[in-house]
Amino acid sequence: MAAWSSRKLLRDVFLKRGVLNRFSVSRGFSSAPENAPKIGYYSKKGRLLTGATLGLVIAGGAYVSTVDEATFCGWLFSATKLVNPFFALMDAEFAHKLAVSAAARCWVPREKRPDPSILGLEVWGRKFSNPVGLAAGFDKNAEAVDGLLGLGFGFVEVGSVTPVPQDGNPKPRMFRLRNEGAVINRCGFNSEGIVAVAKRLGAQHGKRKLDETSSTSTNSNNEVKHGGKAGPGILGVNLGKNKTSEDAAADYVQGVHTLSQFADYLVINVSSPNTPGLRMLQGRKQLKDLVKKVQAARDEMQWGEEGPPPLLVKIAPDLSKEDLEDIAAVALALHLDGLIISNTTISRPDPVNQNPLASETGGLSGKPLFNLSTNILKEMYILTRGRVPLIGCGGISSGEDAYKKIRAGATLVQLYTAFAYGGPALIPQIKAELAACLEKDGFKSILDAVGADCR
Repeated sequence: MAAWSSRKLLRDVFLKRGVLNRFSVSRGFSSAPENAPKIGYYSKKGRLLTGATLGLVIAGGAYVSTVDEATFCGWLFSATKLVNPFFALMDAEFAHKLAVSAAARCWVPREKRPDPSILGLEVWGRKFSNPVGLAAGFDKNAEAVDGLLGLGFGFVEVGSVTPVPQDGNPKPRMFRLRNEGAVINRCGFNSEGIVAVAKRLGAQHGKRKLDETSSTSTNSNNEVKHGGKAGPGILGVNLGKNKTSEDAAADYVQGVHTLSQFADYLVINVSSPNTPGLRMLQGRKQLKDLVKKVQAARDEMQWGEEGPPPLLVKIAPDLSKEDLEDIAAVALALHLDGLIISNTTISRPDPVNQNPLASETGGLSGKPLFNLSTNILKEMYILTRGRVPLIGCGGISSGEDAYKKIRAGATLVQLYTAFAYGGPALIPQIKAELAACLEKDGFKSILDAVGADCR
């Protein structure tokens, strides 16, 4: 029974560290059955191997128990790098599904270390522990919100969610351009629909409220509390339209009515290149009419003290100067709460155009998108005179990249493709690098640096 006792010791250590949750313990790290075989049952060779294994387990467990939590947490995030090569061997979409499944089951490390105080900020009356978020497209159906927020993102955006379930475009529809640090996708809003997503977010919201109630007595009244409706971070919900829908506004309104109660902010996605006709909604008249209808749908609902969730629009990087001026005019006239800049591009900038996969139809994301999306971001910051909060998205793979987005006008930033390649270890790395960039240039906070290159 010594083997089972050592397993229990290691289990207790991991539970204390927060590495395992009760679910995973009950499924795969349980106590031995009464009829467990005795050590003497094995051959001499087996006994030697078992003894060596037990020694390592006991010694490892004892050592882990003496390490401070921050160091141990750092080890766990670094250890995820060992898994990346295995994901690289898989089909891109299968690897994506596996990653979402792992996060949904909390089989990913949980960030226990506090974010650098210089990264904290308040936007739309919501407190963000850091400005680094996960863009829409990764967790399309809100399956893994808790696990993803637990990785240390300041906010996570789910979706795009369509009113009616749809499969999206035929497979294959995701292509890795590894040497360029890029991905081409033409998924086409594959979604389980707003009903399925509402059920998941409703369950998470209820659990969150229960946890808040039970922990009220242990929290200090003076503690700065970060987070929103989904947990320790902020949750955004990205809304899309069905491919066959003839009334885009009705689709977005339906999304607002069903999902806004669970969202800390909402996004109207009118910029995916993979849904026919969608980008036409970025025209001045079309966008103005759409935003008015969605704002009215949101504002007619009953809201508490916090008020309705902010409404943002996500735009494409493939826009002319006139297009950008029209969008800026609409954003200012209708007091839009924010813009996300940008979605994927249909262009194939260097060096992607030399890759055989460049001929694949779809939107390009990753490093080659950085300069294009950052230029559009800077232009929009100037056009809106810094009055509209902007989220910089496109090609961020380091803390320096995030810093450049912020200096170009972004209040918040989002990752996607770099996270798909780099895994969880990339998140603390980007936050640490970003904090170092701010301190090096003498900024006291994120907000002090926003738009620094436009002044």
